[in-house]
Amino acid sequence: MGSSSPDSPDFERNRATWDAWSEEYQATRDVRGGFWGVWSVPEAELDVLGDVAGKEILELGCGAAQWSIALAQEGAHMVGLDNSERQLEHARALMAAAGVDFPLEHGPAEELPFEAESFDLVFCDWGATNFADPYRVVPEVARVLRPGGLFAFSGATPISWLALDQEADAWDDRLHLDYFGMHRMEWPDGLTEFQLPYGEWIRLFREHGFVIEALIEIRAPEDAHSTFRDEKARDWARRWPMEQIWKVRRNPT
Repeated sequence: MGSSSPDSPDFERNRATWDAWSEEYQATRDVRGGFWGVWSVPEAELDVLGDVAGKEILELGCGAAQWSIALAQEGAHMVGLDNSERQLEHARALMAAAGVDFPLEHGPAEELPFEAESFDLVFCDWGATNFADPYRVVPEVARVLRPGGLFAFSGATPISWLALDQEADAWDDRLHLDYFGMHRMEWPDGLTEFQLPYGEWIRLFREHGFVIEALIEIRAPEDAHSTFRDEKARDWARRWPMEQIWKVRRNPT
């Protein structure tokens, strides 16, 4: 398997694409803190993060920091990191409007600018773990988490990658990609996304001292409406998992 670094074309392409897309994205996508994924499933229903009050928390790929703002309002000590400076400009505006303040870092998830064992919890919701190489991100998260700390992140599933017809930009009931060797996908709009087979995720977590607590495979609610997906995609996601949430914890010993 290959890897990307902060100086690689993947890193630069993703930064440039998100900087260019940020204005439209924030204007047209319904991103709400406390709601997971493209179907906006409430954290109160899934209980992924648990009680956040008083915890030191890092959001990877925070975008406009909607999630971080919501958690800060619950008493969490937040830090947001994003590869796109334009996304962080939106975050600063939303933070000012909400009357909260916490550090925002501009940089890649592949090389986190934090000391070892700085956080109790690291998470992202369709954030940096989708757009940065997991072979670089997972060890970095392990480094900055305290023993017993939680790493939770949502994103696409391997199944959704396999069933995506890229030319039609739609999901169907066929397999279009090879499962073995799954790692990165380049999109015409400039984005590069990353994914691993299930067994490779498990191997990578274990290699870096994580214990797996849960893999939550989200089923789209029957009446779900999304600013990210259409009704046809929702119907697909009623039959197969389009998105998932990993919960893994750094071994306390």
